[in-house]
Amino acid sequence: MKFCKAEKLGVIPKDAVLTERPKEIPAWDEMPKELIPILEREMECYAGFMDHTDHNVGRLFDCLNNLEIMDDTLIYYIFGDNGASAEGTLNGCFNEMSTLNGMAESKLLIFLCRKLTKIRRDLTLITIMQSAGHGQWIRHINGQSRLLHFGGTRNGTIIRWPNGIKSKVIFVLRFHHVIDIAPTILEGAGIPHPTVVNSIQQSPLEGYSTLYSFNDAKAADT
Repeated sequence: MKFCKAEKLGVIPKDAVLTERPKEIPAWDEMPKELIPILEREMECYAGFMDHTDHNVGRLFDCLNNLEIMDDTLIYYIFGDNGASAEGTLNGCFNEMSTLNGMAESKLLIFLCRKLTKIRRDLTLITIMQSAGHGQWIRHINGQSRLLHFGGTRNGTIIRWPNGIKSKVIFVLRFHHVIDIAPTILEGAGIPHPTVVNSIQQSPLEGYSTLYSFNDAKAADT
């Protein structure tokens, strides 16, 4: 569904081909039936948190509108801090600290079944291996040169700045890094990078401004 919507919106080309699912990651129908309620609940939690996030982004937008500075504000909305995460194992986990401390054992399924009613959006640090959509593989796997894929590294981004971006909607297929955000904001605001803050010498900014791409989808990559 995500792939079809992205294709329809023009986010990915019409001739794009959905990447194959790695054999190491089981399909939904291959999951143990005892695990299905757990996985469903984890996805419900994830959806609930996304809804919570969207609600509060809306509150921020309302505030900017009330201050009458919405069209002057450069907004970045990045979908995650990395791609699909593997910390929760194939089963997901009730608390990420358990897997980091070597507790992702075979009894984890029994443990999760006992915790089913306690898995709540507001109480649980829950980690699941989310679908990466058309990007193959997951976080951490990408560090192996033979398995370099976008599933664990690439994130879509929406940038809104009505008084700085001429087109109402523009799709830019460019690669940039999060370290490029600060240079972009500084250039957009016409502010030079500070060399000294509170008498402390600052390191040079690493990264490049993405401002060049805001009004030219065909601009060459930097």
